[in-house]
Amino acid sequence: MKSMSMSCSTGAPHHGMARYPEFAERSVIASSFGKSYYVPGWRVGYCLTPAALTAEIRKIHQFMTFSADTPMQMAFADALADESSYLNLGPFYQHKRDLLARELAGSRFELLPSAGSFFMLARYYAISNESDSDFVLRLIREARVATIPLSAFYTDGTDNRLIRLSFAKDDDTLIEGARRLCSI
Repeated sequence: MKSMSMSCSTGAPHHGMARYPEFAERSVIASSFGKSYYVPGWRVGYCLTPAALTAEIRKIHQFMTFSADTPMQMAFADALADESSYLNLGPFYQHKRDLLARELAGSRFELLPSAGSFFMLARYYAISNESDSDFVLRLIREARVATIPLSAFYTDGTDNRLIRLSFAKDDDTLIEGARRLCSI
């Protein structure tokens, strides 16, 4: 299997730790097939790391995971056999990101640059002074769109009035979600 080198917004390659021998020998790369292969919810992941670290990870893994069904594991193994299934993920997600950004262009949200992910951050200063937690609840009630408050990722609750949007959705869902957000 070739390196999963996704391109970012400019087409530049992703420089993961495994690309560099001095980092690869002491890195743990954990990823999700569900996100990478656009099947969120399937909850099958993988870990790439040197054998010595794998042995340590396996000691705790058995207590953290119940099971992953065989058909999904077989499907992902088949997908990995086709290099185009992972070598084309960058352009696939770039299209999704660009579509959502284009659809939100007329909104009052300020979109932050997003490269190498399937999430986009949006400031809502022009819309509200609410905390991000209160704002996302209002988006659910009024626009019926679920987002994530960025403060959820800070141990101290830092609130920069940013929300996280996922563009790992089908195009129609992205367009409808953006339409609803533009109405706020």
